[in-house]
Amino acid sequence: MVTIGHIVDVMEKIAPSSLAEEWDNIGLQVGHNAWPVDRIWVALDPTEKVVNKASQHGVNLLITHHPLIFQPLSALDPETLIGRIIETALRKRLGIFCAHTNLDSARDGLNDMLSDALGIDNTNVLRPKKTEQYKMAVFVPKGHEGEVINALFESGAGKGGKYTHLSFRTEGMGTFKPGDTAKPFTGRRGEVAHASEYRIEVLVAKKDLPQVIAALHAVHPYEEVVYDLYGVGGGNSNDGLGRVGDVDKEISLQRFAQRIKQVLGLETVRIVGDPKQTVRRVAVCSGSGKSLLADFLASDAQVFVSGDLGYHDGRHVEDSGRALIDIGHFASEHLVVRGLVALLRENLSDRGYSVQVEPYEEERDCFQYI
Repeated sequence: MVTIGHIVDVMEKIAPSSLAEEWDNIGLQVGHNAWPVDRIWVALDPTEKVVNKASQHGVNLLITHHPLIFQPLSALDPETLIGRIIETALRKRLGIFCAHTNLDSARDGLNDMLSDALGIDNTNVLRPKKTEQYKMAVFVPKGHEGEVINALFESGAGKGGKYTHLSFRTEGMGTFKPGDTAKPFTGRRGEVAHASEYRIEVLVAKKDLPQVIAALHAVHPYEEVVYDLYGVGGGNSNDGLGRVGDVDKEISLQRFAQRIKQVLGLETVRIVGDPKQTVRRVAVCSGSGKSLLADFLASDAQVFVSGDLGYHDGRHVEDSGRALIDIGHFASEHLVVRGLVALLRENLSDRGYSVQVEPYEEERDCFQYI
């Protein structure tokens, strides 16, 4: 039986919770990990309409980009909008799960989906996520170092920049004295033993620590696994908000805006800049891009594509000789629905989970243009 907990594990692989911004609220917001799941819907917003339809169609888990519960609740009243939604979900045993800024930042997440849709290649992260790194030093008896180090690599340790499988090992002698209730791998209780050991050193990102430690315990032959962790500061990761990359060939701002309208099915977009200026290098940010405006201006991109950009943002960009294309919040994020459905189907299939995953097709932008 596939449960919500199984799907949460899959979502953690797709969009690690460690990538969420500090102010965000993500994860399972309604429901229990033990609830069974055989049908999932993916939507942008957990509105009352979406939740009601999902509950009527036998959906067990609704996965949305925007959170249902964002600010802490001081009371839960079923006469309020959010109270009604939660009451309906609990009554129908419908779990509600959110992947928000963690899905924005994740590789192959929403910003990569937007870049791919707009034909932007060779992308880098516009604002890389700072990652805490640890040096792990593991002590392994001679003859078992290969199995242990392979388990560390397979669980995510030993990554740095463009390289993987990074490690260092030194050979030495360890001593220990097993207690009366110990079950030592080698040596005798009550006697000091000497063991030829390797000290294996690898880098581990904070987000990977739980799975690396679990893998270490699973293969290490000692009754009590000996390892040290040292904090080594942070570095820029391959995850983060926004993307910057290239279109296939130079194009005018006006033609690029027309291309975006066609790809995203938009009737209008707002632009700042000379419509005739050429564009080759493009920065994008899904959702509200205001907070990444300085990152765009510090990059070599000629145009910034995002949503929720204001008048003064436009003036600032215009004075800097750059360009903006505001496509709106909804349009910059709604493609996550089909994109996440594809990612989920692939990951669920890899694990042999028989679960139906469908996009909710009826969402529309709440703003209309007349």
